[in-house]
Amino acid sequence: MSAPRRARSPRGGEGLVLALALALSLIVVWLATREALAVAAYGAGLMTLAAAIWVMTRQNASTQEAETALPDWSVTVAAIDRGDAAMAITDRAGRLVCANALYERWFGVGQAPPRLSVDNASLERLAKAGRAGWRDGHGVADLIENAQGQWSVAVTRAGRGDDYLVWTISAITGSDLVAELVPHLDGKLGRALSQSGLSAAIVDPDGKIRMASAGFAQRATGESAAMLTGQDFTALLRQDEHDRVTWAREGQRGAPLTMYYLPIADPDAAVEPDFNVTPSLILLADNGTGLGGGSGDGMAAVPHLEALIGPLPLGLAMVDRDGRLLFANNAFLRAVGRENEALPTYPTDLVVQEDKGPLSDAIRRFAQGPASSGDIAVRLKGMAEEPVSLSVAGVRGLGEAAVLLGLTDSTEETRLKRQVAQATKMQAVGQLAGGVAHDFNNVLTAILGTCDLMLLRHTPGDSDYDDIQQIRANSNRAASLTRQLLAFSRQQTLRPEVLQLPDVVSDVSHLLKRLIGEKIKLVVTHDRDLGAVRADPSQLEQVIVNLVVNGRDAIQSRGESGGKLTIATRKFSSADVRATRGGIMPQVDYTALVVEDTGIGIAADHIGKIFEPFFTTKEPGKGGQMGGTGLGLSTVYGIVKQSGGFIFADSEPGRGTRFTVYLPVHHASGDAAALPAPKAEAELTWSGGGRILLVEDEDMVRAVAERALTRAGYTVTVAADGDEGLEIVEGGAEFDLIVSDVVMPVMDGPTMAREVRKLRPDLPVLFMSGYAEEQLRNQIDIAGGVHFLPKPFSVQQIGDKVGAVLAAAQG
Repeated sequence: MSAPRRARSPRGGEGLVLALALALSLIVVWLATREALAVAAYGAGLMTLAAAIWVMTRQNASTQEAETALPDWSVTVAAIDRGDAAMAITDRAGRLVCANALYERWFGVGQAPPRLSVDNASLERLAKAGRAGWRDGHGVADLIENAQGQWSVAVTRAGRGDDYLVWTISAITGSDLVAELVPHLDGKLGRALSQSGLSAAIVDPDGKIRMASAGFAQRATGESAAMLTGQDFTALLRQDEHDRVTWAREGQRGAPLTMYYLPIADPDAAVEPDFNVTPSLILLADNGTGLGGGSGDGMAAVPHLEALIGPLPLGLAMVDRDGRLLFANNAFLRAVGRENEALPTYPTDLVVQEDKGPLSDAIRRFAQGPASSGDIAVRLKGMAEEPVSLSVAGVRGLGEAAVLLGLTDSTEETRLKRQVAQATKMQAVGQLAGGVAHDFNNVLTAILGTCDLMLLRHTPGDSDYDDIQQIRANSNRAASLTRQLLAFSRQQTLRPEVLQLPDVVSDVSHLLKRLIGEKIKLVVTHDRDLGAVRADPSQLEQVIVNLVVNGRDAIQSRGESGGKLTIATRKFSSADVRATRGGIMPQVDYTALVVEDTGIGIAADHIGKIFEPFFTTKEPGKGGQMGGTGLGLSTVYGIVKQSGGFIFADSEPGRGTRFTVYLPVHHASGDAAALPAPKAEAELTWSGGGRILLVEDEDMVRAVAERALTRAGYTVTVAADGDEGLEIVEGGAEFDLIVSDVVMPVMDGPTMAREVRKLRPDLPVLFMSGYAEEQLRNQIDIAGGVHFLPKPFSVQQIGDKVGAVLAAAQG
């Protein structure tokens, strides 16, 4: 407050100068007049004038100080007192400085933006808009919502020192476009259309007229005041043998009409309009008649056409005979990526250089020829990799407007096509991976079985013993790779349970700390009130470990000491799905697992391939247990998909990567029966031998299995396929057990087993396969006495399994 006080009192130097000037002027008057009375009068006049000036200066200074001391917020309150939007002003400390009545009614005065009573996703969008407001001067939150409603928010930075944010909150409400259009057709717009030669009517999908302009009624009935609501639209028109449409009232002498059909749909609707229930605006014009009321000034009707076509969800633009764009609606500008830019002079300015000539020729041809339409494939600037189909139609009777361009915003469609293509590719790769794993398991079964048989003849200390053990160890490592392939192809056996994600993270956290080391900081956070999920806990642990190892390697690749790995569980409601990934994921509640690192990130050309098997950017020997084979993320993908979830990767090179796993919340049904636990094999031992029918089409696997069972004391009969095995049983041979492969040429294992059961209903069957047991049980559909042995297996495993099955069969 010291500065204002100094401003009210004159400085010492200025007062001395004024005093000297006054004394000098008095001396001059004395010397000129030599009269004391004149000097006194002159001095008194100067003092009076000085006193008046001083008083006025003090009053002005006081007024200015009062005006600048404290802002008059009553003026601001009056300025923001709007009935259509809630207004609030906050300072840099986040305090609510001022708000209008509508804001108080919606949110109360106890809350200041961005901290409002809305859901978590809305709070994040509000905070982001506020940060953008302070940083850029403006910010937007397209959607915030709670149980009371939905709003959109615009934020603007204001004040002399940019110390305030102005929040404008507008309610999002649905609008009835038909109801909004009806009074316009019944008013000035309808009369303007009639003067321009256009008859307008709103027609329901069933063909009944909902509203018609006075010009339409005049042409259709001869009376402008005629009520046409509920009448059949087509009954007022006639069509001759040349497909020309005229007014039925005018008969054959009537002029041919051009009909324009414009569906009335909300362009901001979240779903595509259903044209089976959407009314339409139909415009009828006499062929060859301009829109200027006969004057030839066709541009007079362009604003009206723009008002009619502007709200439509279809991308439409009008071009004159010289190829210049007259106007384009918002949907058209959105489709070409020019929504916030000025309208170009020519439509050829919207396409790449190579397509300018063909588009210009097409517009010229349709503008000068008869009224017709067609499509042309063009590539838009900024989206040259995705050709789009542009509809071109020559129109008549619209004055300067000679060509109608139609373009649908295909951004969402293109994105969905890419996702479908990626999903299809992943499914095809998964089927291939499953087939490779199955065939590879046959080879590994033969190798492991042969190693076991050789180890029976070699003891520790023999020269060949260590070599055989090395072969066996490498074969087991190869078997683990096939299990990863089966996980990716979603053909592994899962044991799902209802569980909480934070519990799984807690169980594996001690292992994660050892995996990432001491230099990398591990941060774990959990949301409250998370929904339970149904998944295999051991497989979920593998998902977490693989993602964490991937993040650790990305951090270490930066070559810097330290880094941070974040594991978080988040609540993700169906509303959040609708606002973000509504086109990909079903709109249900999810519990999300987020694993984020501060590593080197993933290049844009690699982000779409990271879940493919054997795709890796790591050097051999790195990448944890998978050793840089590229199966870590593909395994994660398969486990998540087989659990009914979704996984997404978001990355920016140099700034880290975030993997988000969405698992649907499990809602237990009150009357649903608990899933039966899988029955354990009988723990009885079997030592009485038995007769075994071994059916296997792979010679290597069949030879190993036959030798293993023979050494175990069983009498083994072999068959190379299902037909041969069935013939042996039909020949009268008796067996205690059938050991069969599942996938075989001609007749597979399950088909053979069903035929055998017709002859021997109680004969047990042991299936061998490289596919998942759960998948096979769903496909085999054989009641009772069916057992499963996964490939690859060892000599001891097949012997023990056969003994356990025979013991269970004998009780």
